[in-house]
Amino acid sequence: MCGEDPCVCPAEACEECDKVPCVCEKNAKKRVKVKLADGKERQIQHMMVTTFWHPDGTPMSAQEFLENLFGKLPEFFQSEAELRALWSKRDTRAKLLAGLGEKGFGGEQLAEMQKLISAEQSDLFDVLAYVAYLLPPVTREDRAALARPAISTRFSAKQQSFIDFVLSQYVSVGVDELASEKLSPLLKLKYNNAIADAIAELGPPIQIAAAFNDFQKHLYL
Repeated sequence: MCGEDPCVCPAEACEECDKVPCVCEKNAKKRVKVKLADGKERQIQHMMVTTFWHPDGTPMSAQEFLENLFGKLPEFFQSEAELRALWSKRDTRAKLLAGLGEKGFGGEQLAEMQKLISAEQSDLFDVLAYVAYLLPPVTREDRAALARPAISTRFSAKQQSFIDFVLSQYVSVGVDELASEKLSPLLKLKYNNAIADAIAELGPPIQIAAAFNDFQKHLYL
């Protein structure tokens, strides 16, 4: 596989897709490089149709959205460490997302940017980290796997069982499954719609909420 865009595979078949010329997914999507104010380039997929809009309703290119987002992010966090700290807690993550939404960077727009950087299986955290600091996206599955050893030493076996269930939902659905309002539905889903059974298994509500909040920081270390 040549790895070039556009594809410049030699005459022989590509070793990954086994076609001449190469038709690998990597080369099937045209990508463009955007140099931001930090002097570094971000790569996004080329879009023929605009899905971003200015507050006045006029269309905005993906490059403009990326540049605008990059320019606004320092108003919300000043370092990678601060971003991780904000994102690892339910309340501060919700506040950050709400603030971004007020500036025109709502969940739908960030989800579109997630697609443009080929991070659909990652977290919205990865969108912000890539745009702000050029950090390569990590899949939700890999992030959960990396967090499990630390979680296994800090929570009881019964708590780990529930946390593992939450992590499976996170991997399948996304970071929205870690929001405060999802705790009760997750408990009902795990414990056959019986909150009383969840309390009997995990302890009083305040203890359950603490575990639900505390394990999340290990996802974003």
